[in-house]
Amino acid sequence: MLLYAIVSSTRSPDNGDFRFSSSSSFAVSYQPRFHVVLHQPEIPPNTGAVGRTCVALAAKLWLVRPLGFRVDEATLRRAGLDYWEKLQWQAVDNWEHLLRSLPDSRFWYFSKTAKRRFTDVQFQFNDALVFGSETSGLPPSFLSKSPDQTLCIPTTGLVRSLNLSCSVAVAGYELDRQFHVQSPATQ
Repeated sequence: MLLYAIVSSTRSPDNGDFRFSSSSSFAVSYQPRFHVVLHQPEIPPNTGAVGRTCVALAAKLWLVRPLGFRVDEATLRRAGLDYWEKLQWQAVDNWEHLLRSLPDSRFWYFSKTAKRRFTDVQFQFNDALVFGSETSGLPPSFLSKSPDQTLCIPTTGLVRSLNLSCSVAVAGYELDRQFHVQSPATQ
């Protein structure tokens, strides 16, 4: 079904995102509770794992270009992303486009250099969790502009940082815990 949906898709002329035709035989099965933003991700398997986590948590994934990979049929098929059709996601050309797309969201910037722990925040529905690229993290300007909204996931200091997909999962499940929302599969 994934292959069919991608093959019958077209690129939007305004931003290059895939737009699926009405003949596609799937439907997204959740209303996003919050947003996960990957700013210029570089490694396709990390983005794939983040996408899977977003489906599990009912989050929308945002990819801010440039990306270190292509999001096309061959890449998705190679990565075995059979759940990608269930994922609510969008790629945007730049940071300003993302800000215009999420005017009512609070942004939380994750960085290994932050002092405030992510567990010290009371998250809300529609919040946006922002993560930087695997090699350089978020731009310093993001962190200096919003120091009160810059969060860390503490580690022992014996590692440089956590893997991007692990960080998204840790933070995302903290939102889930705070929201006290049970998965429909377990009700």
